[in-house]
Amino acid sequence: MASLSHLPIFLCLLFTAFYSADSQSFIGVNYGQVADNLPPPAATAKLLQSTAIKRVRLYGADPAIIKALAGTGIAIAIGASNGDIPALASDPNAAAQWVNSNVLAFYPASNIDLINVGNEVLFSNDQGLISQLLPAMRNVQSALSAASLGGKVRVSTVHAMTLLAQSDPPSSGRFNPGLQDVLKGLLAFQRDNGSPFAVNPYPFFAYQSDPRPETLAFCLFQPNAGRVDAGTGIKYMNMFDAQVDGVRSALNAIGFKDIEILIAETGWPYRGDSNEVGPSVENARAYNGNLIAHLRSQVGTPLMPGKSVETYIFALYDEDLKPGGTSERSFGLYKPDLTVTYDVGLTKSSQTPSTTPSTPRVTPSPKPSSAWCVPKAGVSDAQLQANLDYACGHGIDCSAIQPGGACFDPNTVASHAAYAMNLYYHTVGTIPLNCDFSQTATLTSSNPSYNACTYPGGNT
Repeated sequence: MASLSHLPIFLCLLFTAFYSADSQSFIGVNYGQVADNLPPPAATAKLLQSTAIKRVRLYGADPAIIKALAGTGIAIAIGASNGDIPALASDPNAAAQWVNSNVLAFYPASNIDLINVGNEVLFSNDQGLISQLLPAMRNVQSALSAASLGGKVRVSTVHAMTLLAQSDPPSSGRFNPGLQDVLKGLLAFQRDNGSPFAVNPYPFFAYQSDPRPETLAFCLFQPNAGRVDAGTGIKYMNMFDAQVDGVRSALNAIGFKDIEILIAETGWPYRGDSNEVGPSVENARAYNGNLIAHLRSQVGTPLMPGKSVETYIFALYDEDLKPGGTSERSFGLYKPDLTVTYDVGLTKSSQTPSTTPSTPRVTPSPKPSSAWCVPKAGVSDAQLQANLDYACGHGIDCSAIQPGGACFDPNTVASHAAYAMNLYYHTVGTIPLNCDFSQTATLTSSNPSYNACTYPGGNT
């Protein structure tokens, strides 16, 4: 029989809740402002309300944006800049004033629920600033508690992945030894106050350092052979899970198994310079679309199964004044005229509820009812096996192609892959992205069902 050795692990993770856009409180977006062509905050607020985006991260605390988001229910993460840290650390009154001006002036109409004190401070190697980070966070927390907002507004700080001395395989994840004492102090504070460890994983950069086709598929959540963690025996099917679990292992290794992880930034550029590997509309759509589908599945990661990590996609808009290569200015999901740069299924009107206890739903408008997703002619058995593993490894019910199932015979990789690929397409969402499989699948109006084996699609 075709290999489905990992299937029981994923079948146990199927959830039974109804899917709805309103339940997706873990999907957020970064709203950067290093640009001179952004639409007015009020227009952006209306745009966000038309999407499934439930969280927005600001790098500062722009009052116009915070006011525009009042009454929308969208959760807002605001930021105290690295330049604010010395005053916040040295003077509790400065911290109280900061909270009064940037939180109390808008709360609760504007749903501020997170303050990030500094951005990638430990990456700066500024020892003076690093030493002031924890005192600044403590003073901000004290100011919130004095305003009866302790436990309502979380206090964290955002870290770069360079904090890790190693992360491959994920079970070997460890923090830089020179930063462990600082981290332990920060994490003890965060444990006491129930705030998450915020980090910026970018599979895009992992691909740039290893630009092989198999690495691209692994980074884009596309069918691939997977990577086995020799320390645990777990097979990872995508880079995002591997990076997040590397952070999980590093936290566990220094005694902080109970700290939640928050993804403050992750994304993929849709455009780059001629010497940059990886940027393209196709890759950006695949990464962000499949990431959203993965989050919606609530499958979680191998080390944190059964729930989705709070994740902020980078970014809402391009920031045309950013320095660096073209890719630095090309992460936006939306254009300044409020149209999509490319579609990843975030629009509310393109989503429908589901009673299926299964998986990701990038569920934009359904294709015609007589569409089935099948392998293209000439695809190798090795690629079909990768497609099969990928589809059945993302929470769909592949029991029909196990022994005794209605679609077990013929017992071939080609037959089993065809069933699983089509089931994935109809479970996750009937958009072309979900019938891509690294360009080895196609849509057909010819029903591939046979005997008692019924393929979802059509009127079935």
